[in-house]
Formats: sequence, structure tokens, C-alpha cells
Amino acid sequence: MTRIFLTGDSGTAARRRDAAPLAGWGQALPLFLTRAEVVNSARPGASSRTFVESGGLTAVLDRIAPGDLLLACFGLNDVHTDDPRGTEPFGDYQRALRAHVHGARDRGAHPVLLTSYERRLFDDQGNLLRPLGMYHAAVRELGASLCVPVVDLGEWSAVQWRRAGEKGSRALFAHLDPGEHPAHPDGLRDNTHLRERGAVECARFVAAELHRQGLLTPEHFRDLDAPVPPEAVPYAESPDDLGLR
Repeated sequence: MTRIFLTGDSGTAARRRDAAPLAGWGQALPLFLTRAEVVNSARPGASSRTFVESGGLTAVLDRIAPGDLLLACFGLNDVHTDDPRGTEPFGDYQRALRAHVHGARDRGAHPVLLTSYERRLFDDQGNLLRPLGMYHAAVRELGASLCVPVVDLGEWSAVQWRRAGEKGSRALFAHLDPGEHPAHPDGLRDNTHLRERGAVECARFVAAELHRQGLLTPEHFRDLDAPVPPEAVPYAESPDDLGLR
């Protein structure tokens, strides 16, 4: 069975059930795949550099095998250059992604680079802000120079968030009214993390790109155009299910 390893930050990572309705797109990806195992090793709070420095990449490379895919998607924490986790897009960020590419290829696996989805940030005139733009450019440049497939989740998400608008995009992110969800009785205003609907649509796009680019054969895909209810998103029941290994 083909295995798809995911590395990244909280935008990709699997969440425990008690964190619902927050969800990473990586935990929704299996909804669109068959005959493939998704090994979600993304870590909340990680940047591309800290994921490598903390041993996250080594742990993945110790398990990966010829024919597997390695999907790397970072940026949500890299962008904070005033934070110890921050990276410069054409410096440490590219170096960390390059380590993913070479590490996977050295083991006969196939690397894929992803741009991170955009945060839900609008100015007073309703224009979507693009703080991750240079990181997306860095991914595209690295992909072209190393001949690595790129899934441009960032550009796709910018189109979708603009289309939904400042108000409509709340339904994709962790925006909750007081009393709407028992896990967050006081409500939530989170413009970084997705809720189930946003995770499903991001995962759908990633799966569709894997199909379009021929990175998996057609029999590995299912329900790419089918409606998916939020309750279909699988949650980890314990820390052992989170894929941090």
C-alpha cells in the first residue's frame, strides 16, 4: 500500500477530538484517498526549521520507503520573523525544505512541496492580505530548481477566501459564537486554524492536485467532487493517534 507522509505545522496536523471543531487539512486527506495510508507527522507550533532541528524530519525519514510520497507544507509559523521559530523565505525556509527533498529522494521516495493556505486576514476595505506571499514564492522557486512537484494550496486558498469574503470565510476557520460549541463556550476568533469545513476543502484541493499531476494513479482517489459533511472528518482519540512518531 502506498504511504503518504505529511510534515508541516498546525494547519496540516491531526487534532484530538477534544479540539474539535479545529482540524488540520491533513486529517481530512484520507477522505479523498483509497489504497493509501496517510501518515500525518505534522506538528502544531513547528516551523520548517524547528521541525528539522527537533528531529521531526529524521523520524519521518527513518520510516519512509521507496515509492512513498513525502508532502511538506510549512509557513504559518515561519512567517513570524520576530519569533524564534521564524525563518527567512529564501534562507532557512528553503534550506529546511531542501532537506526534505534530498532526504526523501535518497530513500527512493517522492517529495512534493506545498505552499501553506493563507490566513484569514482582511483589511478595512475587505481586501485579503497575503503575509505568506514570499514564502509561497520561495516554494515555487525551490520546486522549479529541484524539479519537485508543487501543490499551490496558498494561491488556491487566496481565491477561495476572497470569493467567500470577510464574512463568509468565517465558516471555514475557527470562528465560533459563544455557546456554539461545547469545547469553546466563550466562542473563538481564530484566523489561522481551520474548522472541519475548511480542512475538508483544503484536503480536497490537495488530493485533486495529486490526481491532476499524476502523483498517484487514478485508483487511489475517491469522492473528489462529492459533498463531505463536517462530521466525516476523523479525529485522533489519543496522543498515540496523532502521528507524531
